[in-house]
Amino acid sequence: MAPPSAVDPAMPLPTVEHETAANPRFSIIWLHGLGADGHDFAPIVPELVDPAWPALRFVFPHAPVRPVTVNGGVPMRAWYDIVAFDAAARQDEAGIRASIAEVEVLIARERERGVPSERTFLAGFSQGGAIALAAGLCHADKLAGIVALSTYLPIASTLAAERSAANLATPIFWGHGTADPVVALPRGSASRDALRALGYAVDWHTYPMAHAVCAEEIDDLRRWLGRRLA
Repeated sequence: MAPPSAVDPAMPLPTVEHETAANPRFSIIWLHGLGADGHDFAPIVPELVDPAWPALRFVFPHAPVRPVTVNGGVPMRAWYDIVAFDAAARQDEAGIRASIAEVEVLIARERERGVPSERTFLAGFSQGGAIALAAGLCHADKLAGIVALSTYLPIASTLAAERSAANLATPIFWGHGTADPVVALPRGSASRDALRALGYAVDWHTYPMAHAVCAEEIDDLRRWLGRRLA
Protein backbone atom coordinates (compact mmCIF):
# COMPACT_ATOMS: atom_id res chain seq x y z
CA MET A 1 0.00 0.00 0.00
CA ALA A 2 1.42 3.37 -1.03
CA PRO A 3 1.76 6.04 1.64
CA PRO A 4 -0.92 8.76 1.54
CA SER A 5 1.42 11.23 -0.14
CA ALA A 6 1.78 8.84 -3.09
CA VAL A 7 -1.96 8.37 -3.69
CA ASP A 8 -2.97 9.73 -7.10
CA PRO A 9 -5.73 12.31 -6.37
CA ALA A 10 -7.21 11.75 -9.83
CA MET A 11 -7.77 8.02 -9.22
CA PRO A 12 -10.75 6.97 -7.09
CA LEU A 13 -10.03 5.01 -3.95
CA PRO A 14 -10.78 1.26 -4.11
CA THR A 15 -14.37 0.60 -3.13
CA VAL A 16 -16.92 -2.03 -2.21
CA GLU A 17 -20.12 -1.38 -4.17
CA HIS A 18 -23.70 -2.62 -4.13
CA GLU A 19 -26.52 -1.68 -6.50
CA THR A 20 -30.07 -2.36 -5.35
CA ALA A 21 -31.26 -2.55 -8.97
CA ALA A 22 -30.02 -1.80 -12.47
CA ASN A 23 -29.41 1.78 -13.59
CA PRO A 24 -29.14 3.48 -10.17
CA ARG A 25 -30.77 6.90 -9.93
CA PHE A 26 -29.21 7.77 -6.55
CA SER A 27 -25.85 7.07 -4.93
CA ILE A 28 -24.77 6.89 -1.29
CA ILE A 29 -21.02 7.27 -0.68
CA TRP A 30 -20.45 5.82 2.80
CA LEU A 31 -17.16 6.34 4.65
CA HIS A 32 -16.05 3.88 7.35
CA GLY A 33 -14.48 4.65 10.72
CA LEU A 34 -10.88 4.47 11.93
CA GLY A 35 -9.22 1.10 11.39
CA ALA A 36 -12.14 -0.41 9.47
CA ASP A 37 -12.54 -0.62 5.69
CA GLY A 38 -15.18 -0.41 3.00
CA HIS A 39 -16.61 -3.80 3.96
CA ASP A 40 -17.59 -2.55 7.41
CA PHE A 41 -20.97 -1.03 6.54
CA ALA A 42 -21.77 -3.08 3.44
CA PRO A 43 -23.99 -5.46 5.49
CA ILE A 44 -26.23 -2.51 6.40
CA VAL A 45 -27.68 -2.35 2.88
CA PRO A 46 -30.41 -5.03 3.24
CA GLU A 47 -31.32 -3.71 6.71
CA LEU A 48 -31.60 -0.12 5.52
CA VAL A 49 -33.12 -0.26 2.03
CA ASP A 50 -36.86 -0.09 1.45
CA PRO A 51 -37.86 -2.16 -1.62
CA ALA A 52 -40.06 0.73 -2.75
CA TRP A 53 -37.09 3.05 -3.18
CA PRO A 54 -35.64 3.84 -6.61
CA ALA A 55 -32.44 2.04 -7.62
CA LEU A 56 -29.45 3.00 -5.45
CA ARG A 57 -25.73 2.53 -5.72
CA PHE A 58 -23.90 2.21 -2.39
CA VAL A 59 -20.21 3.08 -2.61
CA PHE A 60 -18.06 2.06 0.37
CA PRO A 61 -14.48 3.31 -0.19
CA HIS A 62 -11.39 2.02 1.62
CA ALA A 63 -9.43 4.81 3.31
CA PRO A 64 -5.66 4.91 2.67
CA VAL A 65 -3.37 3.18 5.16
CA ARG A 66 -1.43 5.61 7.37
CA PRO A 67 0.18 5.68 10.83
CA VAL A 68 -2.28 6.78 13.55
CA THR A 69 -0.71 8.55 16.50
CA VAL A 70 -3.43 7.76 19.05
CA ASN A 71 -2.95 4.05 18.31
CA GLY A 72 0.81 4.11 18.87
CA GLY A 73 1.68 5.00 15.28
CA VAL A 74 0.43 1.66 13.97
CA PRO A 75 -0.48 1.90 10.24
CA MET A 76 -4.17 1.30 9.54
CA ARG A 77 -6.91 2.54 7.29
CA ALA A 78 -7.69 6.08 8.36
CA TRP A 79 -9.07 9.21 6.74
CA TYR A 80 -6.56 11.31 8.73
CA ASP A 81 -4.23 11.03 11.70
CA ILE A 82 -5.59 11.45 15.23
CA VAL A 83 -3.29 12.74 17.95
CA ALA A 84 -5.86 12.39 20.75
CA PHE A 85 -9.63 12.01 21.04
CA ASP A 86 -10.29 15.23 22.99
CA ALA A 87 -11.60 18.30 21.18
CA ALA A 88 -8.58 20.44 22.12
CA ALA A 89 -6.04 18.15 20.42
CA ARG A 90 -4.24 19.31 17.28
CA GLN A 91 -6.07 18.18 14.15
CA ASP A 92 -4.45 16.70 11.05
CA GLU A 93 -5.68 19.40 8.68
CA ALA A 94 -3.54 18.17 5.78
CA GLY A 95 -4.91 14.64 6.12
CA ILE A 96 -8.47 15.91 6.43
CA ARG A 97 -8.13 18.01 3.29
CA ALA A 98 -6.57 15.12 1.38
CA SER A 99 -9.55 12.93 2.26
CA ILE A 100 -11.98 15.67 1.25
CA ALA A 101 -10.23 15.67 -2.14
CA GLU A 102 -10.65 11.87 -2.33
CA VAL A 103 -14.40 12.28 -1.74
CA GLU A 104 -14.56 14.88 -4.51
CA VAL A 105 -13.10 12.29 -6.91
CA LEU A 106 -15.77 9.77 -5.84
CA ILE A 107 -18.58 12.31 -6.35
CA ALA A 108 -17.19 13.12 -9.80
CA ARG A 109 -17.13 9.43 -10.69
CA GLU A 110 -20.79 9.07 -9.74
CA ARG A 111 -21.59 12.00 -12.00
CA GLU A 112 -19.72 10.29 -14.83
CA ARG A 113 -21.76 7.14 -14.16
CA GLY A 114 -25.03 9.06 -14.53
CA VAL A 115 -25.81 10.12 -10.94
CA PRO A 116 -25.46 13.89 -10.49
CA SER A 117 -24.46 15.40 -7.17
CA GLU A 118 -28.02 16.45 -6.34
CA ARG A 119 -28.88 12.73 -6.22
CA THR A 120 -25.76 11.76 -4.27
CA PHE A 121 -25.66 11.38 -0.49
CA LEU A 122 -22.51 11.48 1.63
CA ALA A 123 -22.58 9.29 4.73
CA GLY A 124 -20.01 8.30 7.30
CA PHE A 125 -19.35 6.89 10.74
CA SER A 126 -16.91 8.46 13.23
CA GLN A 127 -13.85 9.60 11.20
CA GLY A 128 -15.81 8.89 8.05
CA GLY A 129 -18.67 11.04 9.29
CA ALA A 130 -16.28 13.90 9.96
CA ILE A 131 -15.07 13.76 6.35
CA ALA A 132 -18.64 13.42 5.04
CA LEU A 133 -19.58 16.63 6.88
CA ALA A 134 -16.50 18.60 5.85
CA ALA A 135 -16.64 17.46 2.22
CA GLY A 136 -20.38 17.84 1.91
CA LEU A 137 -20.68 21.33 3.31
CA CYS A 138 -17.84 22.58 1.10
CA HIS A 139 -18.85 20.78 -2.11
CA ALA A 140 -19.48 23.25 -4.93
CA ASP A 141 -22.69 21.62 -6.18
CA LYS A 142 -25.84 20.68 -4.31
CA LEU A 143 -25.92 17.25 -2.70
CA ALA A 144 -28.96 15.14 -1.82
CA GLY A 145 -28.04 14.95 1.87
CA ILE A 146 -25.39 14.21 4.49
CA VAL A 147 -25.49 11.40 7.06
CA ALA A 148 -23.23 11.89 10.10
CA LEU A 149 -23.04 9.02 12.59
CA SER A 150 -21.19 9.21 15.94
CA THR A 151 -18.97 12.02 14.75
CA TYR A 152 -18.01 15.71 14.93
CA LEU A 153 -17.22 18.58 12.57
CA PRO A 154 -13.45 18.72 11.89
CA ILE A 155 -11.46 21.94 11.28
CA ALA A 156 -14.67 23.73 12.22
CA SER A 157 -13.04 27.17 12.39
CA THR A 158 -12.55 27.18 8.61
CA LEU A 159 -16.09 26.12 7.68
CA ALA A 160 -17.72 29.55 7.79
CA ALA A 161 -15.23 30.86 5.23
CA GLU A 162 -15.05 27.76 3.03
CA ARG A 163 -18.59 26.37 3.01
CA SER A 164 -20.49 26.30 -0.26
CA ALA A 165 -23.69 28.27 -0.79
CA ALA A 166 -24.97 25.33 -2.87
CA ASN A 167 -25.33 23.17 0.27
CA LEU A 168 -26.65 25.67 2.80
CA ALA A 169 -30.04 23.92 2.69
CA THR A 170 -28.73 20.36 2.35
CA PRO A 171 -30.47 18.11 4.90
CA ILE A 172 -28.25 16.53 7.56
CA PHE A 173 -29.10 13.38 9.56
CA TRP A 174 -27.01 13.07 12.72
CA GLY A 175 -27.10 10.10 15.07
CA HIS A 176 -25.03 9.85 18.25
CA GLY A 177 -24.75 7.50 21.23
CA THR A 178 -25.37 8.95 24.67
CA ALA A 179 -22.61 6.73 26.11
CA ASP A 180 -20.06 7.20 23.31
CA PRO A 181 -16.55 6.94 24.87
CA VAL A 182 -14.71 7.83 21.63
CA VAL A 183 -16.56 10.87 20.30
CA ALA A 184 -18.20 12.10 23.49
CA LEU A 185 -21.79 13.30 23.17
CA PRO A 186 -20.89 16.92 24.12
CA ARG A 187 -18.43 17.05 21.21
CA GLY A 188 -21.10 15.90 18.80
CA SER A 189 -23.74 18.27 20.18
CA ALA A 190 -21.28 21.20 20.07
CA SER A 191 -20.71 20.50 16.37
CA ARG A 192 -24.48 20.28 15.85
CA ASP A 193 -24.94 23.65 17.56
CA ALA A 194 -22.19 25.22 15.46
CA LEU A 195 -23.89 24.06 12.28
CA ARG A 196 -27.31 25.23 13.41
CA ALA A 197 -25.82 28.63 14.26
CA LEU A 198 -24.66 28.84 10.63
CA GLY A 199 -28.19 28.07 9.44
CA TYR A 200 -28.00 24.35 8.69
CA ALA A 201 -30.98 22.09 9.34
CA VAL A 202 -29.59 19.23 11.44
CA ASP A 203 -31.97 16.34 12.14
CA TRP A 204 -30.41 15.27 15.46
CA HIS A 205 -31.01 11.88 17.13
CA THR A 206 -29.50 10.28 20.22
CA TYR A 207 -29.55 6.62 21.18
CA PRO A 208 -28.67 4.66 24.35
CA MET A 209 -25.46 3.17 22.90
CA ALA A 210 -21.68 3.59 22.86
CA HIS A 211 -19.60 4.22 19.69
CA ALA A 212 -21.80 2.12 17.46
CA VAL A 213 -24.90 1.93 15.26
CA CYS A 214 -28.17 0.47 16.54
CA ALA A 215 -31.39 -0.85 15.01
CA GLU A 216 -33.41 2.19 16.10
CA GLU A 217 -30.92 4.47 14.37
CA ILE A 218 -31.16 2.44 11.14
CA ASP A 219 -34.96 2.71 11.32
CA ASP A 220 -34.77 6.49 11.75
CA LEU A 221 -32.28 6.78 8.90
CA ARG A 222 -34.53 4.66 6.65
CA ARG A 223 -37.41 7.07 7.23
CA TRP A 224 -35.17 10.09 6.67
CA LEU A 225 -33.79 8.71 3.42
CA GLY A 226 -37.23 7.60 2.27
CA ARG A 227 -38.54 11.18 2.43
CA ARG A 228 -35.69 12.25 0.12
CA LEU A 229 -35.93 9.33 -2.28
CA ALA A 230 -39.68 9.57 -2.85
